Amino acid sequence: MRIIIIEDEVLAAERLQRLIAQYDPSIQVAAYLPSVEKAILWLNQNPQPELAFVDIQLSDGLCFEIFEAASIRCPVIFTTSFEQYALEAFGVNSVAYLLKPVKYGQLVKSFHKLDELKQTFMQAPSGDSGQVSLLTKQAYKSRFLVKNGLQIKAIKTDEIAYFFSDEKMSFLVSYQQQKFPVDFSLEEIEATLNPDFFFRISRKYIVHVDAIKEINPYFKGRLKVTLLPSVAGGIVVSSERTPQFKSWLDH
Repeated sequence: MRIIIIEDEVLAAERLQRLIAQYDPSIQVAAYLPSVEKAILWLNQNPQPELAFVDIQLSDGLCFEIFEAASIRCPVIFTTSFEQYALEAFGVNSVAYLLKPVKYGQLVKSFHKLDELKQTFMQAPSGDSGQVSLLTKQAYKSRFLVKNGLQIKAIKTDEIAYFFSDEKMSFLVSYQQQKFPVDFSLEEIEATLNPDFFFRISRKYIVHVDAIKEINPYFKGRLKVTLLPSVAGGIVVSSERTPQFKSWLDH
């Protein structure tokens, strides 16, 4: 995907780029535009991007001047510190309205919403009874960037057995029994994973279906799950979560 970022705060733009790269490293930032004037110039001289992240209050005016002077036909995700422009924003191709500092979970939900809208409005070819095309699939993370000593390493999602939290930190564990810290909470991580393969088995664990070695009945309607790589004592699934867990396994 080819995107642009219209933002006059350097730190905010850099943070947004990091979050976008964490979600999907293949996304290309075609331009960083810090003002109304430069945004108008760029949009009038370049092909349309597939998505625009737009701050509302820029150094030389409000971003809505850009929409009046240049054609923006792509979806827009607004990022701003101000709530009062929401109504006006949703009149110009808006997919989401995110308040700064932008949180990773909010960003992920915005991408998912964009995918859902694409599925809804991308009509099937003529003769298909007007059914919605399923060519555009919801994007889930294919890899996670982690620190490996002084290096940065990309771990493919299908190499991850489970995620867990400990002492307010999150970690991933690979099938090769490697453990790495991850920069986001389990809630934020969960929003990026394909629910066909990953399940929030407890407050502290998100597991891949292939990491489940054994499941045994436990006290009071609960289940005890043994994982690979192993977790000391196993994981207990609460009685409240057990029906949903069984349904996930059986689907």
